[in-house]
Amino acid sequence: MNQKVALVTGASRGVGKGIAISLARLGYYVYFTARSDGSNAHPLGGSIKETEVAIREAGGDGAGIKVDHARDEEAIAAAELIKERHGKLDLLVNNAAAIPRELTKPGPFFEKSLDLLRIVDVGARSHYVMTHAAAPILVKGERPLVVFTSSFGGRCYLHGPAYGMGKAAVDKMAMDMAVDFRPFDIASISLWLGFVRTERNEPLFTMKGHAYEHLTDGAESPELLGEVIAGLHRDEARMERSGRVLIAAELAAEYGIVEADGSAPKSHRAMLCDPPEPVSVKID
Repeated sequence: MNQKVALVTGASRGVGKGIAISLARLGYYVYFTARSDGSNAHPLGGSIKETEVAIREAGGDGAGIKVDHARDEEAIAAAELIKERHGKLDLLVNNAAAIPRELTKPGPFFEKSLDLLRIVDVGARSHYVMTHAAAPILVKGERPLVVFTSSFGGRCYLHGPAYGMGKAAVDKMAMDMAVDFRPFDIASISLWLGFVRTERNEPLFTMKGHAYEHLTDGAESPELLGEVIAGLHRDEARMERSGRVLIAAELAAEYGIVEADGSAPKSHRAMLCDPPEPVSVKID
């Protein structure tokens, strides 16, 4: 019962899978959500079973929960399952997001379909629903923390207005939830990721002349992001950081976290933009 309990959403592959593996390796019991149960093969691979196996191979423990975050009732059921099994939640990582096929297609938003808005529905909106459902068990947790994975696209132009709207909403959500959570000692933080070495992005590390080439140097692994989030959770100043938008690479440097090969991720603050800062004005 003293084991820390985490929930990572969207963890069949990519960022979520790496975070789940790292947290399990660090001693958390990790619940994670995913749509991929193996019945329909995804071009990039990944499934609930594969992530569970990877967690075991890392020496950790956890369980996958099949959730389509476009369906509120499935997220609510996941929170109920954790309540029944553990009665608490110490760490929630809101990561699940739809990635429409047209996201990186060149051209203005009005030449693309409205399918791009899925990143707002399964992203900003689903993060709200998952946090709402998890709040009663977060209150029971130890030094509880909610982390939202976000990006520089919350401020600078990145992939167009649908993506920007979704990420800006996530950042503001973290700020406002921090206000409501503060009396319960629950911290809420939005974490800007850099260019992450996922299955989807892997081909770009050998390709030349693409639009993201200048971002691949100092890219982050998904596993490093899990270590950064664990660092935030044990940070004595976690409540002082609550409501902030922080940059993963900068936190890694602060905590002394590096990649397995000893390299360090690079912050893109100077190249792109500064995170937004919360304001103290509060109107109920």
